Amino acid sequence: MGGNHCMSESSRTSPSAFCPARQSREQEGKHDVEGSSTLFYMVHCGKALYNNLLWRNWATGSLSKMVIVGNSFKGIEERLLSRILERDYSYIAKVLKGTEEVAFPTHPRYLDTFNDTSVHWFPLQKLQELSPQVWDCVEEPTYQECDDLEIIRKEEGGGRHSPTATQC
Repeated sequence: MGGNHCMSESSRTSPSAFCPARQSREQEGKHDVEGSSTLFYMVHCGKALYNNLLWRNWATGSLSKMVIVGNSFKGIEERLLSRILERDYSYIAKVLKGTEEVAFPTHPRYLDTFNDTSVHWFPLQKLQELSPQVWDCVEEPTYQECDDLEIIRKEEGGGRHSPTATQC
């Protein structure tokens, strides 16, 4: 079971350093780093949570302050058809070339547990080398055509609903 946990510079020494203690459970991964260097621990989370986190921080200055420990973005790219990746998880697709990723070492005793876990970071220089068009679309992801959505969505006002989408 995964979590959407993060630790920012300002919260390192706080007993509530992991974000779920400070955030609504219905944030859908849309945590803004607000200019602070932040570590996100998101092992075994759904692709939409990563995509939402990237969307919320879709600027070179914000992304370059993030480190994500979680499912391999390269693995996501390898397992999904490119048209599905670009349609449903466009922010993951767009940031791949601006991402540094190092896989966790595997342990023979725990092959099924952390076999797809990596550390991801987004060096400012790599992000600045991406095409300017990458930064043009900042539409909130809504997953209308997504067949395997792995998060529970919330409605305006706190209720739950089925996803709807807009395209850039």
